[in-house]
Amino acid sequence: MARLISSRLWFAQLILRLLPETRCFRFKRSLLCFAGAEVAADTRICSSASVLGSGSLEIGSDTWIGHQVLIVASASVSIGSYVDIGPRVFIGTGSHEIDSEDLRSAGKGVSSPIVIEDGAWIGAGAMIMPGVTIGTKAVVGAGALVRGDVTPRSIVVGVPAREVGTIDDKKDIL
Repeated sequence: MARLISSRLWFAQLILRLLPETRCFRFKRSLLCFAGAEVAADTRICSSASVLGSGSLEIGSDTWIGHQVLIVASASVSIGSYVDIGPRVFIGTGSHEIDSEDLRSAGKGVSSPIVIEDGAWIGAGAMIMPGVTIGTKAVVGAGALVRGDVTPRSIVVGVPAREVGTIDDKKDIL
């Protein structure tokens, strides 16, 4: 997986902001590929989505990246095919160790990859933290804080996110 090139990514983000929010998807894809991302030809990315970092980014086929999504890739971010990511979702691979000795509580920086598997749906305002894998066809409810792996076909909600059912359940749980 190729790494993002910060100067090219900066330029791509600048141009993306000038484009219509839900149009010009091929051109947006081309800009992100120019910056080092691997993005499938039929992926749709809103212009207000932002990608930061020098890690790697891979996005599969027929995936939707919604309004004002923020992807911070200090490690690898892999988003599968047929994934829907709602508005204002945060996907971040970096954090800090807690430091009880120094003047700052935020200690040494750490990065861990994030994997979002095929068919997953991430609801508006959700936060996906470092090291998380979202399983195939899993659903993350709006506003959820995901700190651990989400099993395939499960539905998680809340802060912190907890499983409340599966997509095979025939009841309305969201």
